[in-house]
Amino acid sequence: MRIADKMAFNQVNQNLTKNRSDMADLQNQAATQKRINKPSDDPLASARVLASRTEERGNTQFIKNINNARSFLEFSDQSLGELSEILVRAKELAISQSNDASGNAESRMVTASEIGQIYNQAVQIGNRKLGERYIFGGYKTQTMPFSQAGEYFGDDGDMKIQTHKDSFVAMNISGNKVFLGKGLGGDGIVRPRYEAPTDVNQLKEFQQEEIQRQEQNQDIESNYLETRGPASERRSSRTDKQDPVTGGAGINLFSTLRNLEVSLRTNDKEGVQETLDTLDQAISQVVLARSEVGSRIMAVNNTMDSLQKAVVDNKVAASQLEDADAFQVISDINKTDSTLKATLETSGKLIQPSLLDFLR
Repeated sequence: MRIADKMAFNQVNQNLTKNRSDMADLQNQAATQKRINKPSDDPLASARVLASRTEERGNTQFIKNINNARSFLEFSDQSLGELSEILVRAKELAISQSNDASGNAESRMVTASEIGQIYNQAVQIGNRKLGERYIFGGYKTQTMPFSQAGEYFGDDGDMKIQTHKDSFVAMNISGNKVFLGKGLGGDGIVRPRYEAPTDVNQLKEFQQEEIQRQEQNQDIESNYLETRGPASERRSSRTDKQDPVTGGAGINLFSTLRNLEVSLRTNDKEGVQETLDTLDQAISQVVLARSEVGSRIMAVNNTMDSLQKAVVDNKVAASQLEDADAFQVISDINKTDSTLKATLETSGKLIQPSLLDFLR
């Protein structure tokens, strides 16, 4: 076969192009320390690396969600701990003034002032904020949950945050459950369902259920019977709503403290004694809410540990797929460099004769 000059030139050009391309790829690997710099380098490994990075970014966002929820839950737990302490103090004062041996009209009047301060402190705890959001207002985080009279202006919504795939945790606990005892025992109050919607159809069903639940709770609210209290507590605000027929276990903390204060100011020993059992139930109610918050904190902490381990595992898997072996890359660079030099030397001799040499 006749080898023309053009064929020899094309062959030399192809060899030089291939050698320079290989050298450029190896230099790029040495500079980036990555074996895969574009999908064509290894399509299968590239797909796995992209999947690992997607999962890693999702886990990173879940970690941010958990940090936000954990600060909210820990502040709620701290507030409930303080509420439990002041209720225990109120019970101690009630016990000390529940008999004539240790209490009289003057000491009960002084104790009533401290109970009034405890009441104000309970209202302040109910209206606490983390940043710009009230922690006990349900969904209404921009509205002050409680008035000074103990009236609740929030709702019973649970703000759920996603902590993992198809996993949600409520980051708050509503004030009407903690301070007013709604949704506990047999009072008939319907709480929101725990499962969070994950698609459009479930969201529509959830919205319809919320409308029905709110209507049902409004009917229950309108059918509550007022319990009998001291004469000074008979007001139209109806803050003490415990149904004697259903026997709801929830306790209105504000009414309990106010009744104790009134009984102390009126030197009503029997009234003070009656509040002891109610204070016990109120303390148990707060402890129950605090245990619920604590279980959520433990759950998000466990999820955090799992996510952090998953982030590390994803980084390791991606590194094994895309990272370059530095020793192998340097060895290949030296080999390719030698090949390129040899190609240049032989190519110069191969294409040296040209038409210009014959025209001299």
